[in-house]
Amino acid sequence: MKGLKEYNISFVGLKEGSHDFQYQIENKFFEEFQYLEFNEVNISADINFIKKSTLLELFFTINGTINVPCDMTSENFDQEISGEFSLVVKFGPEFNDENDEILIIPHDEYQINVAQYIYELIVLSAPSKRIHPDVLNGTMKSEALEKLKELTINNEKTVEEESTDPRWDKLKDLLTGKNE
Repeated sequence: MKGLKEYNISFVGLKEGSHDFQYQIENKFFEEFQYLEFNEVNISADINFIKKSTLLELFFTINGTINVPCDMTSENFDQEISGEFSLVVKFGPEFNDENDEILIIPHDEYQINVAQYIYELIVLSAPSKRIHPDVLNGTMKSEALEKLKELTINNEKTVEEESTDPRWDKLKDLLTGKNE
């Protein structure tokens, strides 16, 4: 994870108050985590870093696109994603990240690496079921969809199934109150 040093935020020299950091996330970022599920990544990660006397608050916001294959057709498409996450960093005797929203770091620490939090936010913001927008609006043309249409069961009733015994029709009229 040597390529993630640019995601270190050194807070020792920062004045108390709000500070903004912005990162452009691309494929190289996910290669560091050996996560190869996305074809292309173009995401902007913004961090509002608030330094207080006894703790640090980080507000993460991501927006952008990931290029992924469609689950139905295997066609690649750009999936828009966005997400938010907040983290409170406190100081204590030893490192503790058991709580998802509170991180405790040692008193002698002078920086925090935010790469893991950005990575998790992006992966968790990506939808688990990925469907190409053209599939949803019905304009997608692909071999997989054509094969699915061939294999679907036709639910339309034939004329023979729709015609029923007239005696049953009279009984149905009694149930619905249609006495003609």
